[in-house]
Amino acid sequence: MAHLLEQSQEIAASVEEVFAFFSDPANLPRITPGWLSFRIHGKPPAALREGSRIEYRIAWGPARLRWVTRIASWTPPEGFTDVQEKGPYRTWVHSHRFTETDGGVLMEDIVRYELPLGPLGWLVHALRVRRQLEEIFAFRRRAIEEIFPGRGARAR
Repeated sequence: MAHLLEQSQEIAASVEEVFAFFSDPANLPRITPGWLSFRIHGKPPAALREGSRIEYRIAWGPARLRWVTRIASWTPPEGFTDVQEKGPYRTWVHSHRFTETDGGVLMEDIVRYELPLGPLGWLVHALRVRRQLEEIFAFRRRAIEEIFPGRGARAR
């Protein structure tokens, strides 16, 4: 059974500006906490589209993990979905949605994920992984507020 992580944030910017920021792999380190030691491995695609692949390296405790994602759907400027092809999760599907509002953009993240190892994976999720993902997305929220300064970004 999969876990679900949902987050939304209002950003006072145009949908085109927000989509452009999130569709540029070079911006990923800016919205990822330093303790993950996030690094893009190799050269990312110059322009993302459906089928694009990006390879990363992250740290989980003392372990360095390889993570490969593929863009499974691409619908500018409304959103895109990336899926894990190789990495620490049994499944990882992250949908990024951008909806124009009167004040800017409602950005929504919907992540469906499963850990490997059955009942042991559920225990690791309860003890550590869920909390770490919440910390990662809280960092991301704060980073977005700094990247779009004074523009009225707020959580929902």
